Amino acid sequence: MTQLKPLAQIAKKAALFGFGMMLLSTSTGCGASLAQPFDQLKSQNAKVYVYRLQNFEPPAQQTAASATSLIPPQIQQWVAGAANLLPPGLIPPGLIPGVSGTPAATDTTTARFRNFRILGWMEITDTNILNETYDIFGKEKNFVAPQSTCMYAEFGFSFQPMNGPKNDVLVSLSCNNTQAFDFAWPHGMKTGLASGTTNQIIDVAKKTFGGG
Repeated sequence: MTQLKPLAQIAKKAALFGFGMMLLSTSTGCGASLAQPFDQLKSQNAKVYVYRLQNFEPPAQQTAASATSLIPPQIQQWVAGAANLLPPGLIPPGLIPGVSGTPAATDTTTARFRNFRILGWMEITDTNILNETYDIFGKEKNFVAPQSTCMYAEFGFSFQPMNGPKNDVLVSLSCNNTQAFDFAWPHGMKTGLASGTTNQIIDVAKKTFGGG
């Protein structure tokens, strides 16, 4: 019996070590993985497009002065603050008095992304930028409960697999909010942008559009 005791202790330690390694592996895997559908979209090499959008369009028949006065307060506050992080070429026209013209009035002929006027678009082909984009939208830590329900989108992201529906996301920096289309948002009620997420999105936009 005295000879079996060390063997039993060794076996027990080995079992505990193996269990600990399994837990570590599981924990590490969960931490590194992306929420669905972004994990699957990434593995399928889905095409990813980013759109520059006109976040505000005054009603038709408005004069330049009255159109500017109709700009929502959320956008006015954003222009006075966080919008400074964006190069001028990436700020929708008509938001900076005397610099970017006046907001274009609503029409039915301009190309749109989820009902927002498209100012420009690019396919993200750089692997590093693609990884950044998936890391932003695929991780819950980048989102919080929204402080506002408004949606004046400056950017749109479209994840398009070869087979299957598009997965579109509107991003409003002025409202600090996002909105998903054609798929279930994986982060529940957390659609607001967490601290630092705005900068990440701006970084992707700068790299994609070349800084404006």
